[in-house]
Amino acid sequence: MIFIAVKFTIRPERSAEWLDLVKDFTEATRAEEGNVFYEWSKSVDNPHQFVLLEAFKDGEAGEVHVASEHFKTAMAWMPDVVASTPEIIHVETPGTGWSAMAEVSPRQ
Repeated sequence: MIFIAVKFTIRPERSAEWLDLVKDFTEATRAEEGNVFYEWSKSVDNPHQFVLLEAFKDGEAGEVHVASEHFKTAMAWMPDVVASTPEIIHVETPGTGWSAMAEVSPRQ
């Protein structure tokens, strides 16, 4: 599985609309056959930063994603909205998705 984490810092005047701007891109990516998950979160430390966690079943699925029209479309408009170059972690990892955390479970 390919796991990717990306921090997007958005221009302050555009950050309130970020999730609406990436909505179509997010939905199209989630619909890709090789997508495992594609999830946005907002930073608790920086109100203009969003964190994307995404995974694809393998390298081929990642290549299909990057070659897609929705990816190319997003990459065309994002430079006008980001405040800085996004930071990324990209790793190949064993597994096929999320696992249960062993150290914490709800009390009965």
